[in-house]
Amino acid sequence: MLWPLSGLGIEALPFWIVVIVVAFEVGIRLAVIGIIPGNRRPNTAMAWLLAIFFMPLVALPLFLLIGSNKLSARRQERQRRINEALLEATSHMDLSDQLRGDDEQLGATAALNRNLGAFPLQEGNHVTLIPGYKDYFTRVAAEIDAAEEYVHVVFYIVGEDPEYVGPVLDALERAAARGVTVRFLYDHLGTMRVRGYRRLKRRLTAASQQWPHFQWYRVLPIQPLRRRFSRLDLRNHRKIVVVDSRVAFTGSANLIEPHYQRRSAVRMNRRWVELNAKLTGPVVTGLDIVFASDWYAETGENLGTELLVDLEEDESARGGSLAQVVPSGPGFPDENNLRLFNDLIYQAVDRLVIVTPYLVPDDSLLYAVTNAAHREVEVTLLVTKKADQFTVQHAQQSYYQALLEAGVRIFRYPEPDVLHAKFMIVDHDVAVLGSSNMDMRSFSLNLEVTLMVVDDAKVAELHGIFLDYLSISEELNQEQWARRPLGTKYLDNVFRLTSALQ
Repeated sequence: MLWPLSGLGIEALPFWIVVIVVAFEVGIRLAVIGIIPGNRRPNTAMAWLLAIFFMPLVALPLFLLIGSNKLSARRQERQRRINEALLEATSHMDLSDQLRGDDEQLGATAALNRNLGAFPLQEGNHVTLIPGYKDYFTRVAAEIDAAEEYVHVVFYIVGEDPEYVGPVLDALERAAARGVTVRFLYDHLGTMRVRGYRRLKRRLTAASQQWPHFQWYRVLPIQPLRRRFSRLDLRNHRKIVVVDSRVAFTGSANLIEPHYQRRSAVRMNRRWVELNAKLTGPVVTGLDIVFASDWYAETGENLGTELLVDLEEDESARGGSLAQVVPSGPGFPDENNLRLFNDLIYQAVDRLVIVTPYLVPDDSLLYAVTNAAHREVEVTLLVTKKADQFTVQHAQQSYYQALLEAGVRIFRYPEPDVLHAKFMIVDHDVAVLGSSNMDMRSFSLNLEVTLMVVDDAKVAELHGIFLDYLSISEELNQEQWARRPLGTKYLDNVFRLTSALQ
């Protein structure tokens, strides 16, 4: 069948037109077979090829639009300059001399992260975990009210409401009124879909007009009429607040109320459950520089001389937690977060805990997790029973059988809530948390930030939060899962294919 014109009565066309159509069809097929696999995972390439062969009129234009996971050349060049400047500025810092107990494996992990563009692993950090949703916004607003020089903010999604986000925006406006520089970024596509987006823009515009040092920009804007068009699937998914390079916040929460301003979520009483952290110490410098890289990529303004960082003071800091900031995304040549996760999982000896709203692993991550279970590591996976995204829900479920068969214990957080917290615990001394999900979108398409923490006491506290989640969750057993409806199995398998399209 000639797929470009199938069903359109091609047999009635002149012979020479049919020959041209056939030649075009064969040429396109041969071309994509030789082009698409280049520098892509085999499963990703196969998914694109299947889509183009079966739905060419839809899939081929889609591939041309979003088939590459690279940022624009301009943004890649700016990210490269930032990476080089960072490595040069911190090249004198030893990568592992602060690791307690001569842990060679963790030293190697720190070096891996460093070589991929992360910041040095340093001591002297104080991490306060914040599982409460409103408590997080209250703490952020309080620190903004104490700002003296600047406040840096970047979020994937931003809303505007009087109870949760309102106090934070009020604090930003009060800071600007007393002369503090406010730099505010939000992902354009992530935020423009939120109900009340125009109201938010009016408020930000009014603040910037009243106080010139209140500056805000859309990240990766979609403005074709202004010749500013970013790929729809390459997004900035980071969540960072930095005040005077003295204190910072990061984690899983977007700057939006817990129903995400969705009427459907209010009707069904669905809330997003988050985990965030307040940070002081050298790790704040890392987060501030990550923000500065986003600001430079978007505006072209280099904040290097304006950041209140002191690398010598950071290097001499002692006590508290060891921590390392690991940025990742299409601006980096490697999938930094995926490599970190895999490296730590292969180090697990006693236990491995993974909490994520979206688990759609590539082969390397799936093998790492199942290998840990096969070597008798206690592996526990906690996911949301009903995710807020239909396709991701089914793609995620397609991996449950293999995980259960390997001995992974799977628990599901009860609906209607969405457990949006993202963290991993390895044995009793290492944890990672941040904005990154365990899916191929977070590995290849999203700009993310991940924090690795080495601290027995802090890991124990994080494990306590995990146990609180677990206490209301339901375990999924292999026999129960095997009895799920055939229709569900079919959808799981279908959307497993689409999960590889990057």
